[in-house]
Amino acid sequence: MSITITGATRLNVIVGEPIAQVKSPAGMTAAFAARGHDGIVAPVRVAPEHLDAFLSALDHVPNCDGIIVTVPHKFACHRHCASATERGDFLGTVNIMRRRKDGAWHGDIVDGLGFVGAVKANGGEPAGKRALLVGAGGAGSAIALALVDAGVSELAIHDADAERRDRLI
Repeated sequence: MSITITGATRLNVIVGEPIAQVKSPAGMTAAFAARGHDGIVAPVRVAPEHLDAFLSALDHVPNCDGIIVTVPHKFACHRHCASATERGDFLGTVNIMRRRKDGAWHGDIVDGLGFVGAVKANGGEPAGKRALLVGAGGAGSAIALALVDAGVSELAIHDADAERRDRLI
């Protein structure tokens, strides 16, 4: 499959630090092409101290339609969103952002939905079970909420940062 990038190509980025580990840009760009969408996903390495400047710059890039967020930027990106889903606002974190018609950003956190969906797709059923969550960062927070929503009977949470763990609890 051939991908042609032109001045009309829509841009989406995945932002993180580090970023070399991400594998989704090629697959997502290929999926866009397979659906006839003229868009790409590009990985962008941004240090935490430069994230605000990077996001402010993207505010002025009208052909950037979306941002996928990975470590360590999920909480900071939520603060840049003009709106978010109830789940994103409750947790104060996002892992996806889309451009609204007014040019501002709308965010959501879907890591937990993906996790619970994968558990169920592989024959697991969280309802009524006890669970241990290690890590209360952006993804961990989303997984905790999704497990509670899926009906776990007990959820123990561990994080090396006790304050972050306590905020999630």
